[in-house]
Amino acid sequence: MTGVFLTFEGGEGTGKTTQIERLAARLEALGRPVTRTREPGGTALGRTIRELLVRSSEDSPTPLAELFLYAADRAHHVETVVRPALEAGRVVLCDRYADATEAYQGHGRGLPLDVIRASNALATAGLRPDRTLLLDLEPRLGVARALGRAVPTGAAREERFEVEAASFHERVRRGYLAIAEQEPERVRVLDASGRQEEVAERVWGAVRDLFPERTAGGA
Repeated sequence: MTGVFLTFEGGEGTGKTTQIERLAARLEALGRPVTRTREPGGTALGRTIRELLVRSSEDSPTPLAELFLYAADRAHHVETVVRPALEAGRVVLCDRYADATEAYQGHGRGLPLDVIRASNALATAGLRPDRTLLLDLEPRLGVARALGRAVPTGAAREERFEVEAASFHERVRRGYLAIAEQEPERVRVLDASGRQEEVAERVWGAVRDLFPERTAGGA
């Protein structure tokens, strides 16, 4: 594959979507074709699955059901969106990927990590990101940001994870940081506090080496 696969990870309210848009604009200005996507919800099927996962209901999925729903979304997403884009030479910017399942369903929910890793391996068919940007923020601040976001008219708030206990969000953060410690070459931990412009420069600093032919002369 000739494309570049970048994933953005982090807890609630860390600004992943904003930073993906900023990086996409920067890469497109350098002449790189970009595919923006997310998990869950990067396909029509995925959007249906997302509804089941992120909105509160009287019959929310159990932790094991969550795992299987994320795996189904990921398998379909990789096969129909991510791999084709990479094979076409595009830069794929994905909001959450396999690390999210390990952090949320493993460290957060307490499912066995070996089961989650096996599920991820099957769903991704071994496709790993070239670089993962972990936007790190104190969970209390991130959740407050997330709950304060405006919801478009007619849309329902996706709050199922946002309203989890503080201890859940702390476990998720520790899980992410554990992944980063295990894979420092792939995962770059970035401070997500401060102005959007400041975070965007941290993001660019963490990935610019992957685009050497486009950044000569300090671009």
